[in-house]
Amino acid sequence: MYAKENDLNMNLPEAWMFGDGTKEMGDELGSLVVNGIKTGTCAAHCVYELEGEEIPKVGQYGIVLDGDNNPLAIIKYTKIDFIKMNEVSSDFARSEGEGDLSYDYWYREHVKFFTWELSQYGLTFTPDLLLVCQTFKVMDVYKDKI
Repeated sequence: MYAKENDLNMNLPEAWMFGDGTKEMGDELGSLVVNGIKTGTCAAHCVYELEGEEIPKVGQYGIVLDGDNNPLAIIKYTKIDFIKMNEVSSDFARSEGEGDLSYDYWYREHVKFFTWELSQYGLTFTPDLLLVCQTFKVMDVYKDKI
């Protein structure tokens, strides 16, 4: 519907949930997106390769799902950077909108997440893990979800 209303000639964007796949994290991070607090996210570059997924591109759209896999918002990527985890800026860390918005909180929680995620592939986390840092803006919100 968003594509039609905005005269966009495009296929349905990919839909996904932020976080570790749990309902709680999907709901929490999705809410941060809808409320304009979360405008950035990152993922391990190697996981894209391992899963055969394409890295998002500037101008690409995505559908953010809640913890029950229902659509929450349409986002558009505005910036994509490849940065080692230990070189991520405090501004980017804050853009993820989590916890107290501090770099220390972001780093600590992401060490936990990437340690867990990489272990699923038999890999070990290192501080120089290459990340795909994605900045986005909310283009539309599914009104019935607010």
